[in-house]
Amino acid sequence: MRKGILSLSAAAAAMTLGLTACGGEGGDTTAQSSTAPSGAASQPAAAGKVGVILPDSKSSARWETADRKYLEEAFKAAGVAYDIQNAQGDKNQFQTIADQMITNGATVLMIVNLDSGTGKAVLDKAKAQGVATIDYDRLTLNGGASYYVSFDNTKVGTLQGEGLVKCLADKKAEKPIVAELNGSPTDNNATLFKNGYDGVLKPKYDSGEYVKGPDQSVPDWDNAQAGTIFEQMLTEQPKIAGVLAANDGLGNAAITVLKKNKLNGKVPVTGQDATVQGLQNILAGDQCMTVYKAIKKEADAAAELAIGLAKGEKPAATGTVKDTESGADVPAVLLDPQAIFFENVKDVVADGFVTKEELCTGEFADKCTEAGIQ
Repeated sequence: MRKGILSLSAAAAAMTLGLTACGGEGGDTTAQSSTAPSGAASQPAAAGKVGVILPDSKSSARWETADRKYLEEAFKAAGVAYDIQNAQGDKNQFQTIADQMITNGATVLMIVNLDSGTGKAVLDKAKAQGVATIDYDRLTLNGGASYYVSFDNTKVGTLQGEGLVKCLADKKAEKPIVAELNGSPTDNNATLFKNGYDGVLKPKYDSGEYVKGPDQSVPDWDNAQAGTIFEQMLTEQPKIAGVLAANDGLGNAAITVLKKNKLNGKVPVTGQDATVQGLQNILAGDQCMTVYKAIKKEADAAAELAIGLAKGEKPAATGTVKDTESGADVPAVLLDPQAIFFENVKDVVADGFVTKEELCTGEFADKCTEAGIQ
């Protein structure tokens, strides 16, 4: 396994809390209220319960295909009662789900906020009820969560910026005009990603080596809006030579527009999340790179914290992050991301994040062979 994946394993191993089984419960798979316990009869009365609120299934496939699955596996293995629901991008529903989880006995609440304002309101209410809190993947600014589990998101952006530089160099681009298609302005992670890639690209702009092109955020990470925004960018600046897209969904939206203009494969596009679609775009030559975040390591680290809290323990974090609004140091676990290009798409398959069967369908079979995917 490559160095990035090994470092993830080491970080996750540091979080092991020596947990033992204590019964179990299945989580709700919808955004509606209540769960039906599958193991309630064996669940000790003193055991805590973990509530998890995922943000949506539109901005990225990962929330339902990866995060839910890995969190469920971890809670089931530990025998801890849980309820996992998805707010589907609805802020009112997000708050309703949180209220129901607290009413139904959650002693730990793990959230992926839709924005810091909504997230803070939910975290404040949970803490007032004595419920321990975890920010998962996205830090809620001024939210005061007990813990934060994510990846080093500034480094994610740095890898994206460095990846685009590499791809433009491979194209032998001269003074390329670079467009930036940023994530949602209400997502603190999007800010961190941009800090990372702007740290790489700004010196290029300042020196005149690159030309700064259109730079716009995409509300709610909405891929349809991203396509409209990028089409406008390309209309205004037809000579865009590189696209820093903040995730695979936004990247695919840009690629769709580039295809309409017969520019796909000629204009490098970045991404993030190592989705099947993003990896297939890389195999096809339409996307130059993505960033792989081993979601299982993130989910396992967060689950271990949640399980410890549900058992009345005070688990240790491996570091802290600074909340830029409150100034507080939040106990944190930050995992290490990995840049993925054509030559190491096989790493994502070898790690089990996607399967060969999912990835290497139809027209991509020969490309998978070329990329050394076993």
